[in-house]
Amino acid sequence: MSNRVVQGRMVTPEKLAELVEGDSVLEAESIADADRDCPECGGDVISVGYMPSVTEFVTGYKCQECDWSADDRE
Repeated sequence: MSNRVVQGRMVTPEKLAELVEGDSVLEAESIADADRDCPECGGDVISVGYMPSVTEFVTGYKCQECDWSADDRE
């Protein structure tokens, strides 16, 4: 499990998933570099895979510098 700095705070994978989801999650994988830039500020984007429920797996993306976040839901 790798912690990362997001908007000046150290976050765990679970906390990062909660920031993207806006709610608590059941489980989260390790944080990874997303190899893309933030569409709002151009900052570095990181990703985390997580399960918001027992039947769903989502990959979430979060900028390390601003409030932008997204997920891979259709």
